[in-house]
Amino acid sequence: MNVVIEVRGLGKRYRIGERERYFALRDAIARAITKPFRREARSRPEYFWALRDVDLDICQGEVVGLIGRNGAGKTTLLKLLSRITRPTAGFAEVRGRVGSLLEVGTGFHPELTGRENIYLSGAILGMKRQEISRKYDAIVSFAGVERFIDTPLKHFSIGMRTRLAFAVAAHLEPEILLVDEVLAVGDIEFQKKCLGQMEEVSKSGRTIVFVSHQMNQIRRLCERVFWLDGGGIHETGPANQIVGSYEARMSSGMIQTSRHGSQDKMKGRFIRWAIHRPSSGLSNILASTGPVGLTFTLLLNAPLRMGYHGIGLYNSDQRLIWGTAVENLDLPPGTHGFVHELPSLPLQPGPYSWRVSLYDDHGLIDDWQCVPEMLVATEPVTHRKDDWAGVLNIPEEFSISRGSDVDGNG
Repeated sequence: MNVVIEVRGLGKRYRIGERERYFALRDAIARAITKPFRREARSRPEYFWALRDVDLDICQGEVVGLIGRNGAGKTTLLKLLSRITRPTAGFAEVRGRVGSLLEVGTGFHPELTGRENIYLSGAILGMKRQEISRKYDAIVSFAGVERFIDTPLKHFSIGMRTRLAFAVAAHLEPEILLVDEVLAVGDIEFQKKCLGQMEEVSKSGRTIVFVSHQMNQIRRLCERVFWLDGGGIHETGPANQIVGSYEARMSSGMIQTSRHGSQDKMKGRFIRWAIHRPSSGLSNILASTGPVGLTFTLLLNAPLRMGYHGIGLYNSDQRLIWGTAVENLDLPPGTHGFVHELPSLPLQPGPYSWRVSLYDDHGLIDDWQCVPEMLVATEPVTHRKDDWAGVLNIPEEFSISRGSDVDGNG
C-alpha cells in the first residue's frame, strides 16, 4: 500500500516557561532608553522534549489511533503532521490534502459567519467554490446549525462550533483526516454520529489518524494503534491488543490498592481479587471467552456465622450484567479465598468491575467495589457498531437453508 504519512526521527522541543511577548512602539523606545542603566539577570534556559525520535509509517486508507496519557505527545504529533508547528528534529512527510480537527473551531474566523467559514475552510483545502457548494447542504444538515448559519461564529456555543468544525472536516473530502480529542465536547448522540461519519470516511479509502481517551471508540474505529508515552512510541500493533495492554498498564497502579489501615477494627474485609484461570500474566486481564476462575480473598478477624456472600459484575456504565449469591457460610477467623468458577464469560472487549459483599446475621461486614477493574482483551466477534453489538461477545455461524430443509422434510 502507498505510505501517505512518513515520520523519521521526529522531535519537538519547547522552552519551559517561555511565552512570546508583544510590545507597542512606546515599549520599544522605553526599553532602548533604559537598557544602558539596567542589568538583566540571565538564567540558563530549560527545555523539555514533548516528542522525540518518533518513527512511523501510515498507509493510504488506514484508520490509526493514537493513545496515551495526558502529556504523552499525541497532540504535539498531530500538530506537526498538520504543519501547525515546526519540528525541532527529524521530519514528517505527509502526502495528500490534510483536514485537521485539533481544537474546537481550529481554522475558523470568529468574525465570519458559519457560511463564510465553510467556504473559507474549503478554500484552505484547495477546493473550488463549486465543490464546496455541492457539500454545503450536507455540512449544515450534519452540524444542525441551519438557523444560525449566517451568524458570526463568535456567537456560536462551543457545542455548535464543534459540530460545524467536525462537519466541515469530514465532508470536504480531505485525503487525510487528523482528529484530536474534540468529540468529548459533544453529547453522546453527537459522538455516535461523528464516529459513524468517520467510518464512512474510512470506507472511501481516506486515511484517518484519531486521538481519543475513549478506548471503546478506538476499538470500534481503528485497525492499528500507536501507544505514546513520554514523547515516544511505547508500543504499536493491532488495536485490540495494544488497547488491552494500555488499559492493563493504566489500572496496574491500582492493583496494590487495599484497605489494610482499618481492617483490624472490622469483623472482616476483602483485601484483593484475581483471575486465576486462564493466566494472562496480569491478574486482572481476561483474554479468553472460555472457562474463567476468580478468587476473592477475604480476611476474617472474627468467626463468621450464617454468612451471606454476594457477587456482581458491572459494565463501564455501572449496569449489572450478572450476579449470584451464596448463603449459610460458617468460617473461622483467618484468610479465605472465595473461588468462583464460570464455564465461560463471553464479554465484549473493555473495562468491567466486580463487586463483592459479605453479611452475617448482624448485618453488613464488607461491600467492596473491586480494584483494579477487570479488563477484557478478547477479539470482538459481534456487530462492528457498538449500538448493535450488545454486551456479550458470542461467536455464531450463519447459513441459508433451501427447499425441503426449510420445511423440515429433508
